[in-house]
Amino acid sequence: MVATGLSALDATILATAIPTIVSDLGGYEQFPWLFSIYILASAVTVPIYSKLADMFGRKPVMLFGIAIFLIGSTLCAVAWDMPSLIIFRAIQGLGSGAVQPIAMTILGDIYSVSERARVQGYVSTVWALSSVVGPAVGGILAQFHLWRWAFIVNIPLCIVCMWIIWRVYHEKVQRREHRIDYAGFILITLASGLIILGALEGGNAWDWLSPASFAVLGTGLALAVAFVFVERRAAEPIVPLGLFRKRVISTGVILNVAVGAGLGAIAPFIPVYLQNGIGASPLEAGAALAAFTIGWPLAVMVSGRIYMARGFKFVGIIGGAIMTAGAATLAALALSPSVWLVGILTFVIGAGFGWTALPSLVSVQASVSWDQRGVASGLVMFSRSIGQAFSTAIFGAISLAVIASYGGDAGDPTAIIASTQAVFVGVVVIALIIFASAFGLPGREATRAAAANDPRGVQPEAPEAELGP
Repeated sequence: MVATGLSALDATILATAIPTIVSDLGGYEQFPWLFSIYILASAVTVPIYSKLADMFGRKPVMLFGIAIFLIGSTLCAVAWDMPSLIIFRAIQGLGSGAVQPIAMTILGDIYSVSERARVQGYVSTVWALSSVVGPAVGGILAQFHLWRWAFIVNIPLCIVCMWIIWRVYHEKVQRREHRIDYAGFILITLASGLIILGALEGGNAWDWLSPASFAVLGTGLALAVAFVFVERRAAEPIVPLGLFRKRVISTGVILNVAVGAGLGAIAPFIPVYLQNGIGASPLEAGAALAAFTIGWPLAVMVSGRIYMARGFKFVGIIGGAIMTAGAATLAALALSPSVWLVGILTFVIGAGFGWTALPSLVSVQASVSWDQRGVASGLVMFSRSIGQAFSTAIFGAISLAVIASYGGDAGDPTAIIASTQAVFVGVVVIALIIFASAFGLPGREATRAAAANDPRGVQPEAPEAELGP
């Protein structure tokens, strides 16, 4: 939970400090890279860390990731200009890529299927609280021109987290010789990096239909195809392609791409919609968005008690239905914006996310043995990153196109409201994809079988019982 809080706090505390950072360091045109480079570095390393955790154990990989994050945070605190801060944020991202997926994997190791719901509720609560506290702390630090403390605060948190893992977490790993898939490491890093870069910078650094866009995305896709061919022949592939033959895995990947897409469509546009559309204050807009992060963990705590009785599929379908109803209502009423209405509906949508994200993760983890649980958990987190990167880019392009049709004035409330309604319609489509995908999750009997055959705590001598086809 400390690791989750560390990750969530860092993800939110910086946003409100940006104006002060730009004032001190300059480089206004470069500051978006503070976020893009972090997301890019974090996402591309998730599959690598996840595979290493399956090969050598969770503990050393987690400690290594936190140590890199600590170094990056320390360097960010002493950055002297915007380019140096961007480079140091990349180092932070390289460490962050280990924190969240390995934390989820550890939870899958030490808690049973039935216990995981309760623990995930605690973890989600920590994330939600950090997401609310982060912007407030960042705003206070920015007000007193103490933005460097946004990074310094990570230092004691990293040290505490490393100490707890070192002293408290113990695992037994079967030591054997491994054949590291170096070609796979290189290809997945380059392929995912170029694809995510193309999604993040398309429409910003270059036009979507420009030669640069085709070159970046085309090369990324070509390397992804090469990665698939390499993995088919690798002795110990980074991503065993056989995993996708399991319906629960392929369903979990599709569902979490959609979950990430929903996050990328809601988080960036709600504050702009309320502030520029009806003149709401930043505090009011932030509170409306915070309702989303509150709805998620509350739903997780409730859904975890239900999936053991009714199955992962039931909970996922209910979550998809809740999300669809909330998104459809938000889209239908978007032309009459209200802070209270948006807050209530984002709470509902967040609850839908919580009801679908938890069963998809737990069912994926329960479907594999210890030596593949890191990769399986990493696939879930990586899928969300891909979905979020592309949806932010796609919905940004849609929003700009609608604003252009109204004359191109990004300060025009009518244009902002209309463009955001188009985004909300896209959220409805995403919710329907999540709803349909939930039908592929394991039902009641498969869920109970997973709970009954779920060894935990140590790497088993024999493979664990597998879940679903």
